[in-house]
Amino acid sequence: MQMEILAPAAVLVAWSIVMLVWMAATRLPALAKLNLPPERTRGGRGSDLDGVIPDNIQWKAHNYNHLMEQPTIFYALVAIFAIGGATQTDVWLAWAYVAIRLVHSFWQALVNTIPVRIALFTISSIVLGVMAVRAVILTLG
Repeated sequence: MQMEILAPAAVLVAWSIVMLVWMAATRLPALAKLNLPPERTRGGRGSDLDGVIPDNIQWKAHNYNHLMEQPTIFYALVAIFAIGGATQTDVWLAWAYVAIRLVHSFWQALVNTIPVRIALFTISSIVLGVMAVRAVILTLG
């Protein structure tokens, strides 16, 4: 079971790289079209491009940033389960979290309506919370 719990984490890592490539593939051409003077191309951050390049291009960057935030908790939980012993329920919860995050990514990158994003984020957060409680029980048990 220890190796099985690592698969969802590996998939989310791979998906994060896909989002990175998708972000670059859409953002770099949009930046090239701007023909910014050299002094405006140094020292900035990705969020500085909000309102500069089209929103639907920035959505991919926003999602990539989100994949670098809350999923870090997921990765820690997966490590705890891998070391301490995951049950089949833990594996199912991990896959559920990853599936919801994938749907969230597609929704944010392509449609990006807030009510659906909030619902997906809330559901994934609940799954993560259940995993956290189970990890605490495992480690204190």
